[in-house]
Formats: sequence, structure tokens, C-alpha cells
Amino acid sequence: MPTCRSSSSSSSLFSSYITVTSKCTVFPSEESSAVASLKLSVSDLPMLACHYIQKGVLLNRPADVSFDSLVTLFRRSLSSALSHFPALAGRLFTDTLGHLHILCNDSGMDFIVSRAPHITVDSILSPLHVPHFVKSFFPYDKAISYSGHSRPLAAIQVTEISDGIFVGCTVNHSVTDGTSFWHFFNTFAEICKSGGGPVKSISHLPDFSRDTVFDSPAVLSFPPGGPVVTFNGDEPLRERIFHFSREAILELKSKANNAVIGVTCTAEIMGKQSNDCWKDTNSKITPIKTAEISSFQSLCALLWRCVTRARSLPASQTTTFRMAVNCRHRLEPQLDPYYFGNAIQSIPTAATAGELLSNEMSWSAGLLHKNVAAHGDATVRKGITDWESSPRLFPLGNADGASITMGSSPRFPMYDNDFGWGRPLAIRSGGANKFNGKISAFPGRDGGGSVDLEVVLAPATMEELESDAEFMQFVSP
Repeated sequence: MPTCRSSSSSSSLFSSYITVTSKCTVFPSEESSAVASLKLSVSDLPMLACHYIQKGVLLNRPADVSFDSLVTLFRRSLSSALSHFPALAGRLFTDTLGHLHILCNDSGMDFIVSRAPHITVDSILSPLHVPHFVKSFFPYDKAISYSGHSRPLAAIQVTEISDGIFVGCTVNHSVTDGTSFWHFFNTFAEICKSGGGPVKSISHLPDFSRDTVFDSPAVLSFPPGGPVVTFNGDEPLRERIFHFSREAILELKSKANNAVIGVTCTAEIMGKQSNDCWKDTNSKITPIKTAEISSFQSLCALLWRCVTRARSLPASQTTTFRMAVNCRHRLEPQLDPYYFGNAIQSIPTAATAGELLSNEMSWSAGLLHKNVAAHGDATVRKGITDWESSPRLFPLGNADGASITMGSSPRFPMYDNDFGWGRPLAIRSGGANKFNGKISAFPGRDGGGSVDLEVVLAPATMEELESDAEFMQFVSP
């Protein structure tokens, strides 16, 4: 059973917003002998200088259930979920050869309860820019993943607000990527909905295999005291959620493809994977098969162009759009869709500001599509080989002031989290890994291919983007 210690102290950083009322360590409800140690892979190790992932859901307050009863339900469900995800109850360990492992030793994860009676659902959703106090819904603010040697690898914070509940989850980024993060979170919600007791089976078991192409004998060295983040975490920033309806996304996709392909193809609306369609050539010979620019690539192209214009970059300045992609389905043979860990790589696409702005949006969409479509098995394996020849941390940030980094995915099942009284009202993230030009893609709550972009920019750039006619014509009020 969980062991708890109560606390009446407030969080020092956010004491004006939130009061932490209790904190306890939650252990797996059942010991797991199947997983003892998991070696960090070529995809895990570069994340050790990144902050912990922080994502959470805003929920309605269920009727006729006390908050204390809900806390008990959440805590019991978390304990049951950990029995299926024992890695999240472990700690990082470095062996004598310098290899890092997740030691699945049932050390537990933190469970924090807090109250913020002055915060309402409307005060979270209504402001144009994401309120600063949202960061208070997440534990381990600015924690670096390397610190998982001494601190828990994950934590849940449940906050009671005036008319709702926020469930914030923080997980070490060297342990999970977004796919594994939401697999755990979905399982936590599934168990909660079923009553929170010990559950022998869940919808999808995690795959803890380590005999994959990402397993490597390479050793990553660290400076004394461990790594530090590679960006300025204290720079002034603005953060806003831009919503794009299904209709806007379809219009963008049509705009990108009509200019390049000459037809509108019927295909999966939100795939990062390419789809194919047919077109007639100008010479009227046999139609040829050509890859279609996806909805997401079209949206990314719009953002890249408009942010570049908002930054007023010199025409000769190179700007880079980096997109994180899931490699599970790109390998041959494919990894299990529920492979637990990081299985991601970053795809950079570069152009000068002049090229982006002097060409139509379809031009930049075509660049993005070409690189994503080419990122197959051979490219993934080459990326692994290149890293093994020179092990290094992933350099998050925007050192030249001209870059954009796209993370997360509108494919993640963020709204498939019914804890027993309905879908989330919204998805929000904490302050982790945020810098000028960091974008996160979420599915829109209304579904159907709608998308929310969490955009983080310098204040002056955000102001320019908000007055950019090309961009804002696709944004829902």
C-alpha cells in the first residue's frame, strides 16, 4: 500500500496559486519479477539533459463525490498501474562500464495532492495566453532527466480547483517518449474508471524488449556533476494554444497539394505517414503515383513560414524546422507499437528565410514532406550509427534564434482519458523543455482531425504572429 506523509506547506515557487496538502510515495500493488533492469538505448540516452516530460488533463468535477474520495481512487489506481509499468517505480543506475539502466526496484513514484480554490476552469481556458500558474499543476519543475539517479522517475499531482480537477503527470524523458508517456497515462485512467483495484490485465501491455536496433554498447560521457540543459530556461516567453478546426486543416492540406500535385486526394487526415494518390502528367501519358503532403506537414509549413516572417529574419538567414518522429513503425521489422522507452529521432529541414517567404506554402510543405517520407528503416539505422560514432546529448534550444522544434503529436490519445466521469476538458503542459520556437502538437478536443498547437515564442514574435493574416485566417477564434 502507498505510504504517505502529510504536508501543510505551499510550493515555494507557486505559493500564491497553490497549496500542497500531502505527498506520498506510491508503490506497485504487485511486485513484478519479469523486469529487473532496462538498459537505456541510443534513443534514451540523448534525453538525459532534457527536462522531465510534463503533461496533464483538466477534468470536470464529478458530482456527489468528495475530493478526498477521488484522491483515494487516484492513489489506488496509480499503484495498480505501476504493477504493469514497473520501470516508472524505479531509479536510474550507472554501472561500472558507464552504461545507464533503469533499475526496476519498486522504489515508487511521488503522488502529490494540492488545492487551488481561487483557480477556475474558465481562468485556465479563457485567457489568450496560457496562464503562468498552469506550471504549478506539475511536480519537478525544471528537473533534468539525469537526476533520476536520485529522484523518482515519475510523479502524479492531483489539484483541486474551484470547479474542476487537474491531473498532472511528470515522467523522466530518458525513460519514455510521448508514445510511452500516453500509454501509461491512458492505462492509469482506464484502471481508475474500473474502480482502481488491482487489475490483472489492461488493454495494451507495454513491451520492455531491449533486443532492438536501439540497443548499443556505446557509452555516453558526462561532465562532473552531470549534464545541464542546453537552452536558457529563464528567457521571457509567451505561450498560446492555437486551435485549427478540421475544415481549416483540410483547406491547408488542399492548398499544399493542389499547388504541387494538381489534385485533392482522399487520405488519412492527420497522418505523419505519407499517403499516395494519382495524377495526370502534362503530357497526358499513363498516370504516375506520387506521394501526398499530409495534413500535419501542411500545418507545419504554414507555421514555419509565418513564424519566420514574424521574426523578421534576414533573407539569407538559414532557418531550421525540426520534427520529432516515432520510429517504431519506420523500422523493418517494426517495433511493437507499445515498445516502452524512447523510439524517436529528429528530422531537420532547412531553408533560408528568403526561400520560405518568396515561395508559396506548398514549397515549404514539399520540403518537409520529402524529409519525412525519406525517414525509413535505412535512415533510422544511419542515425543510430552516426550517434554511436559520436555519442552526444540532444541539443534542445534555439541558439541561432531562427529555429522551430515540433514535439508531441496530434496522433497521441490525449483525450482518451476517461477517469470515470467524462473526457478531459483540455490538455496542458508544464514549463519543461520550453524555449523560443518550441511547438507541441495536440489533438483538438472536438476530434475529427482538428489540431491544437501549443506555441512558445519570444513576446515580440508572438505579437507579430498574432497579427499575421496568412496564419490567423486558419485559426479558430
